[in-house]
Amino acid sequence: MGRLVPAVTRALDVLELFLQSDGTLSAPEVTRRLQLPRTTVHELLTTLAARSYLVTVPGQPGRYRLGVRTYQLGSRYAEQLDLAAEGQQVAREVAETCGETVHVAILEDADVIYIAKVDSTHAVRMVSAAGRRLPAHCTSVGKLLLAALPDRELDARLDGRELTGMTPNSITDATELRRALDTVRERGIAVEHRESNPDVSCVAAPVRDRSGRIVAALSISVPVIRWTEQREEELAALAAGGAEALSARLGHHTRGK
Repeated sequence: MGRLVPAVTRALDVLELFLQSDGTLSAPEVTRRLQLPRTTVHELLTTLAARSYLVTVPGQPGRYRLGVRTYQLGSRYAEQLDLAAEGQQVAREVAETCGETVHVAILEDADVIYIAKVDSTHAVRMVSAAGRRLPAHCTSVGKLLLAALPDRELDARLDGRELTGMTPNSITDATELRRALDTVRERGIAVEHRESNPDVSCVAAPVRDRSGRIVAALSISVPVIRWTEQREEELAALAAGGAEALSARLGHHTRGK
């Protein structure tokens, strides 16, 4: 492994400070937060501004914000992202932690499509496949993605549509579904108990892109013989962590982290 270059490390430290602030910083603030000499900070800021990674804030010559070059790099990174490939990698990591089946799904019309899947290591496990399409209202990933839609778009997808059940536990009433979606919005996660498979329960968490928009959901599916209230809480936290990790790969940044 090669040696880290101190000057480059410091320049990156400066840029990463802007992820933790309100978007603007002054030279004294950078000096205080990084504990660097004022001369060094001045040279770093001058160099980054000369290369358009930083610009001065209009009307506030002593303050800086990120420049167009950072946007160009971020846009190129986003262009190269493959949600399915990134999702598969994160799903694998989550599955290795819990030993259960993990899916990543997207919403299409009123259905969900699984774009990534990693199988459980247990002999008794959920049988499914990437590419499979299911009614969104019968799945945890689907309910989470429906709950993320603006009211007008949700109405357009659901109004006049028959909610066909997959098991006796499936929600087939529109009013009941909307109540369930309200619960999803309140909790920030979605749970379904034997609604798409009579032998399986699932928990799902939202995946966001760099703009903060929910673009997918990550779920953990468990046979009911291994499902308990305590296990639900554990898997909900694990699904949320996996979804956050995938969101980070897509460029989403949680303020304060």
